[in-house]
Amino acid sequence: MPKLQVLNLEGSKVTDLTLNEYVFGIAPHNQALYDVVNAQRAAMRQGTHDTKTRSEVSGGGKKPWKQKGTGRARQGSTRSPQWRHGGIAFGPKPRSYDVKVNRKVAQLAMRSALSNHQANNSLVVVENLAVSQPKTKEFAALLSKLNITEKVLIVDTVFADEVFLAARNLPNVMLVQASHASVYDLLNCKQLLLTQNAVKYFEEVLA
Repeated sequence: MPKLQVLNLEGSKVTDLTLNEYVFGIAPHNQALYDVVNAQRAAMRQGTHDTKTRSEVSGGGKKPWKQKGTGRARQGSTRSPQWRHGGIAFGPKPRSYDVKVNRKVAQLAMRSALSNHQANNSLVVVENLAVSQPKTKEFAALLSKLNITEKVLIVDTVFADEVFLAARNLPNVMLVQASHASVYDLLNCKQLLLTQNAVKYFEEVLA
């Protein structure tokens, strides 16, 4: 069973925490991680791109010249795709990029991402997360005490307004509620900071 130290906001050890091995101690499943991240990145696409076909561009009602006798290729409309100002033959149209991922695969990928941070010693667990006032300088000092120097994802079940306001101007800090955390978010950071409530949430949902 993997164990971690639970720290207070001063960076001092409070207690030891035994993590659920099924959630934080598995061998990462690379294929599940790839499938879920691919689906989540695809879901970020709006799919609102649109090009006009020859039936949608204006003009082109008159046949440009007669069918025979001119020596030129026959043409029926100046809005055919080969003409300047013509329609687009096979351009993109509005569509959904959603990719189906099975629930068990999504859970396996989430467990793999959490276990990857635990195995790489990039997982930090704190008692709770709070600041006395919404000051960026205070939050940066808090991270420094916890020895967090790289891009970090901070996960809690709920954030106080002061914490959100204090962290939002830090470029390498991202806050997300545990219920909204994604595999993409977990992999798109160098360090992961969880509160004890977030750890409990993941163990209840994923175990």
